[in-house]
Amino acid sequence: MSTVTDATQTAAEAILSGLKRKESTASETSPENTQMRFLTLLTAQLKNQDPMSPMDNAQVTSQLAQISTVDGIERLNTMLGQIMEGQQSNEALQAATLVGRGVLVPGNGLLLTEAGAVGGFSLEGPADGVKLTIKDSMGVEIAQISLGAFEAGTHNFQWDGTAIDGSRAADGKYSISVRAETAGEPVTSEALEFGAVTSVVRGPKSTDLQIGDLGIFKMSEIRQIL
Repeated sequence: MSTVTDATQTAAEAILSGLKRKESTASETSPENTQMRFLTLLTAQLKNQDPMSPMDNAQVTSQLAQISTVDGIERLNTMLGQIMEGQQSNEALQAATLVGRGVLVPGNGLLLTEAGAVGGFSLEGPADGVKLTIKDSMGVEIAQISLGAFEAGTHNFQWDGTAIDGSRAADGKYSISVRAETAGEPVTSEALEFGAVTSVVRGPKSTDLQIGDLGIFKMSEIRQIL
């Protein structure tokens, strides 16, 4: 038992010693100490300058301006870091409100249940005709849906499971493709997949969302909240 205790104590002392060294290094490189060292050197330089060739006022002013610039940059970096941290905290709070909500994200999957299926698409421009093609896991075409005209932007749709032959398609996973046209010319479109937000993932640079088994998506990839 004493051997375990001694080992733990030794490890703790090593960690504490390392932390003290880090604190000492951080304090030596802090902006306040940097300024103090600069002023000490400048004062010594002024005291020991050649009386017959004193330092020019412009040189003193230039050196003071340099230390002021460095100090300003360090303070600006600190301020930007605090702003970024606050922004990430706000993003995390906003993302937390989405847990349990349904969203549309980039993807061509479509899940059919007893209640039907929900999907979406986005258009870069207005279209006078939008057609969806639904295929099963084998790539066999199961259904085609003509949705009519839409403005540019993000839109959602529902599919009741009706197949091309009028029968009810089996519940399960399908894929969709979108074709949009205006006056016979294609309009750039993107298929969107429905999923539920299950958790928030806060990374070092951004706050992301776990969308069920679809994966992790950035906040900017959420096209629509349903």
